[in-house]
Amino acid sequence: MSGSYGIVAAGDALWTQPGSQVVVEDSLPQWFAVQTRYRFEKKVVALLNHKNCEVYLPLRTEHHSWSDRQKVVTIPLFPGYVFVRIDRSRESRHAVLQTAGLLGFVTFGATVIPVPTAQIEHLQLLLQKKVLFSLHPFAHIGQRVRIRGGCLHGLEGVLLQQEKGKLVVSIDSIQRSLAIEIRGYELDLV
Repeated sequence: MSGSYGIVAAGDALWTQPGSQVVVEDSLPQWFAVQTRYRFEKKVVALLNHKNCEVYLPLRTEHHSWSDRQKVVTIPLFPGYVFVRIDRSRESRHAVLQTAGLLGFVTFGATVIPVPTAQIEHLQLLLQKKVLFSLHPFAHIGQRVRIRGGCLHGLEGVLLQQEKGKLVVSIDSIQRSLAIEIRGYELDLV
């Protein structure tokens, strides 16, 4: 079982973090991955929501057992990461960066890179449809495929040759992946 925190609102742009990053202005909102302190994901989501930012925290549920009780807990799918959709304006960046518990934007070579909207939409679809999945190491190799037909039509990922019937859907910017069962679906090469 899984779910997500989805909060609606604000911002557009591309940039870099304080320090040595390059700034590129853009008027359309884009998704960015931000890193949080350990176990601060839900708090960061609440604070960013209060600032009218659109935030997405993918969640999953687990059954935990202790000696005296059992409990179903909801935990982040990608611990330490939250997705925020903002423009690349200085004001939007600073509003996000001045959030308690937030460590900063995920960067590559000192440049903040947006998460493709399609990757966020694919993740939301998987969680909404309650597709069985398992966390999977980030895959660099393998063939990209697209599912044809069914409720997951259009979903793209990397087909694992060694695990027949599994598709890996990756979120490139945070280097995290999910493996889902695709038995019964037709695949097209991308």
